[in-house]
Amino acid sequence: MKDRAYAKINLCLDVVKKREDGYHELNMIMVPLEFYDVLDMEVATEMSLTSNAGYLPMNEKNSIIKAIEVLREEYGFTENFKIDLKKHIPTQGGLAGGSADGAAAIRLVKKLLNLKMSESKMIELAKKVGADVPFCCINKPAVVSGIGEVLEPFEFDSDFYVLLVKPFKGVSTKLAFESLDFDTVQHPDCNKMKDALIEQDYQGILNALGNTLEQPAFKIVPAIEKIKQELIQLGMDGALMSGSGSTVFALTKNEQTLNEVARKMKVNSNFVRITKILAKNNKSLPNLVKNT
Repeated sequence: MKDRAYAKINLCLDVVKKREDGYHELNMIMVPLEFYDVLDMEVATEMSLTSNAGYLPMNEKNSIIKAIEVLREEYGFTENFKIDLKKHIPTQGGLAGGSADGAAAIRLVKKLLNLKMSESKMIELAKKVGADVPFCCINKPAVVSGIGEVLEPFEFDSDFYVLLVKPFKGVSTKLAFESLDFDTVQHPDCNKMKDALIEQDYQGILNALGNTLEQPAFKIVPAIEKIKQELIQLGMDGALMSGSGSTVFALTKNEQTLNEVARKMKVNSNFVRITKILAKNNKSLPNLVKNT
């Protein structure tokens, strides 16, 4: 049985404060993309994992294995699984690739074993796997708060393209948060982003782009800031780092600009991908989801 593990971007990310428990309070607008890994699972006598990405560990450092074991502890099943993962989402990119894989594993185990698991229970268990996993379980645009476990889905029509560009070097999420300077960081208004999306106010969307974590990430990997500036100089309407980096996404409604910029960025970047938001209605856009 197969499931798609969709990547995400943060159109707005505000690190509100550091909490007493050591985590950070967040307020974010997260959206899934039409770009995904493919997870294939079936019940088996022994656990096994194959993948086109040879670097994946076969232990609980792997979100798929961790997700299975979280569900096993909760429901007490003894079944094992034969797992195959076709990996397309880059690691350390701020695109929730590992989290999406873990979420897909939760959905597949639920189906394969016919577990009686409500959406609220799924989100509760997903939180134990990782901070972005609850969002990746639902694959809907949402206001995300807390440490990532409080989800308020909403709908909007998407009529712009998304170009993903990742430099060769990734960013450690832990290091990015540890390097935050709350005396100088920017706190974008995620409510403005939500309103602009719902109202299809494209200029409002561009104006509301913001990410508190850009400040430390630019220092850790200077290529991120360079890519962001280059995307704007080449004609994209707006650009922002996703999550803790290192992927930068850029927005445009112009198909010609999109393809020209993608070709130019491919020369010096590790990863370039044309995609769009997996919203309820985006049929006005041609299907340009492809590698460039």
